Amino acid sequence: MPTVLVVNSGSSSFKYQLIDVETERTLASGLVERIGDAIGAAEHRAFTIDPTAAADDPPMEERWLIERAIADHTAGFRVMLDAFAEHGPSLEEHAPIAVGHRVVHGGKRFFEPTIVTDLVKINIEDISELAPLHNPANLQGITAAQAAFPDVPHVAVFDTAFHQTIPAAAYTYAIDAELAAKHRVRRYGFHGTSHKFVSEAAAAFLDRPLSELKQIVFHLGNGASACAIDGGRSIDTSMGMTPLEGLVMGTRSGDIDPAVLFHLHRKAGLGFDELDTLLNRRSGLLGLSGTGDMRDVTDAVADGDEAAQLALDVTIHRLRHYLGAYLVELGGLDVVVFTAGVGENAPLIRAGAVQGLEGLGIILDEERNAHRAPGIRVISTDDSPVTVLVVPTNEELEIARQTVAAL
Repeated sequence: MPTVLVVNSGSSSFKYQLIDVETERTLASGLVERIGDAIGAAEHRAFTIDPTAAADDPPMEERWLIERAIADHTAGFRVMLDAFAEHGPSLEEHAPIAVGHRVVHGGKRFFEPTIVTDLVKINIEDISELAPLHNPANLQGITAAQAAFPDVPHVAVFDTAFHQTIPAAAYTYAIDAELAAKHRVRRYGFHGTSHKFVSEAAAAFLDRPLSELKQIVFHLGNGASACAIDGGRSIDTSMGMTPLEGLVMGTRSGDIDPAVLFHLHRKAGLGFDELDTLLNRRSGLLGLSGTGDMRDVTDAVADGDEAAQLALDVTIHRLRHYLGAYLVELGGLDVVVFTAGVGENAPLIRAGAVQGLEGLGIILDEERNAHRAPGIRVISTDDSPVTVLVVPTNEELEIARQTVAAL
């Protein structure tokens, strides 16, 4: 049974999934964290199908927790291999044909899944100046995984790659052209694996050709982005050179007048590092309401908290702003998709984003929107010209698919 091991590596942790190539079922998943601390931790989950169960029954799950010192990512992969050996599934019976790696930033150089070579690693390191918090950690994971699995190809799948089809008018910032070119300043966009996965899943669910659909996808989690997709191709997206631009997020500001930074530097004495921390870690929902978790915000709104209500209003205003802009860019609209943790689980946000837009062909069914259910579901009315969907994302499966495609 051929499999792909999918790895998503951070600076002090990494997540993994073992995915069956033929059935696209997850056989195991895990998290290795607190790498470099005195005591590290790992969680390993194995999934099995009861042969007597119904076809739509969830798999049986067993979970193990491990605590030990984990010096670096290489040691972390040894912990992962030990977990597979002790608890299964067997990597001999389910041998990976490749390892797929999430890499956040591919710059202009990488526009498709790419088999990792020494030159590719050099390029990922060079692009790290565009994503200093992510690419070096992704590269650590690749190097450690190559040591653990030296005999199979490793494939880098880039978050930015899906957005390489965005036209110059959408990715170009109106600053000095020579300076921008020298320092690679332009819109790149992120969450590409998610936007690609859910837009294709939406087309399959509706049984319509992807090439004929105009879609707006809202990936709403702690990080959030919108994407305009025409015939399966990204034509615009809300995140920019970095994942800071665009929608209101858990701790990130999204769109802001850049002169605000000059003002805070001059009047409040904030330096560059403090401004970076402010916009990336102390803004968004957290800055407006005191919490970066949308569940806490909506609970506080229900209790009459005015700051939480303002945070919700600003979030929804920004969503509607991008929906309107992308509808015009697309020249029409067939599908609106909500995905990721907030998009899949926050009816209040979905309703706020599309309510009152009947004149634009978007008619929400309030009962469907309020109903919680697994899988893809329609939350618009049957007679709505634009279909509104909730589509669970699966970035790991998309990485596995792209890894196989690269082979």
